[in-house]
Formats: sequence, structure tokens, C-alpha cells
Amino acid sequence: MFKILVVEDDRELNRTVCTYLNGQGYQTVGCLDVNAAYDAMYGNVFDLILSDIMMPGTDGFSFAQSVRRLDENIPILFMTARDDLAAKQRGFFAGIDDYMVKPVDLDELVLRIGALLRRAKIAARKKLTVGSLVMDMEEHTAYLDGEEVPLTAREFDLLYKLLSYPKKTFTRTQLMDEFWDAASTSGSRSVDVYITKLREKLSGCDAFQIVTVRGLGYKAVLK
Repeated sequence: MFKILVVEDDRELNRTVCTYLNGQGYQTVGCLDVNAAYDAMYGNVFDLILSDIMMPGTDGFSFAQSVRRLDENIPILFMTARDDLAAKQRGFFAGIDDYMVKPVDLDELVLRIGALLRRAKIAARKKLTVGSLVMDMEEHTAYLDGEEVPLTAREFDLLYKLLSYPKKTFTRTQLMDEFWDAASTSGSRSVDVYITKLREKLSGCDAFQIVTVRGLGYKAVLK
């Protein structure tokens, strides 16, 4: 399930958009200002960001620029009342991918979100190939040099996430939030155990390395 961050200071609109997107099969986290959005990003891994421009404190332009410094690939869609060319130019210069003017048609919003995810090669990607390793998302299988690697569902999901965003560091907390049940009593060090198992099972693959980022978490580095 794709996770979308909705940053909109109008509480009712925020709730409406989140509810509608949830009904379309997305998982949303709604924030009323940029500071709350930063907090949400610390504990979650999002596939797309939907943001207003005019908000209390930090505006959407600055927010988009900050996000782009951290992540070059995540799609950003502005949803704003500003319909002037200057705002649109500033938004795209800040690194956004799409721009919608309020009032927003929610059906069109869903279409644009789908297009952005496909463009980011997230929604359309069913297989991921790194060197001699082939991972099939639909079948939840991994093959190395033509032989199946016995991965658990969680091991598969962790590896697929890391390899989908090479060089991007994921904290232990982010990985726990995405791949462990909210009711789990496991500590964040459980991630370390799974990474160790993945390294052992994929020791024969020299196309990438799962690197420990001291004090943070892990990232996949392609060779």
C-alpha cells in the first residue's frame, strides 16, 4: 500500500482529502503544518507528498526545497489556491512534480497521484533486477543466479525497499513502522537481526552491499 503525506493547514480539507485517498486504497498521514510534516517523515517512509503552499510558519516552497535536499525522487504535488504563474514557476523550481489549483476535483487528484507514482517507477515496477538478483514483487520471490533465495516475507519486503531506493538511508524506526505490526513488542534492534540474515543469504551477490549508517540505520549501495 502506498503511503501519502498530506500537508494542508485547512483541517476540514485535510480530513476530506485523507479520507478520500484512504478510500481509494492509499494510506495517508495528515499534517496541518510543515513542522508536523517533518515529524511524520522522521517516523515514516512516504511514497508521495501532497502539500499546500500558504501555511503558518514555513511555506510549501521552503518545504519542497528541504524535501528535495533529502530525497531526489519522491513525487511532490502542490494543491493550492494560488493560480498565478509566478507561484507555479517557483514551485517547479523548488522541485515539485505537479500543481493543482483549489478547489481540487478529488477524482482528478487520484488520477494525478497514480500518474506520479507510475512516473516514479513505483506503481508500475513489478520486478527489480540488481546484477544477478531478480526480485518479483507479485510472487514475493527472489532469485540469485537463477536459484531461488529462501526469504521470509519480511526479509523480502526489507530488501525490496532498500534496493528500490539505492543510497537512501532508512532509519531503524522507519523500517519498523513500515514492516512490523503496530502492536509488535519487538525493539528496533530486530531490524539488525533481519539485516544480518539478509547479508548471509545474499553473500553470493556482489552487485550491491547493505551498508550500516552508524547511529541511523541502513542503505543499499550498488557496486
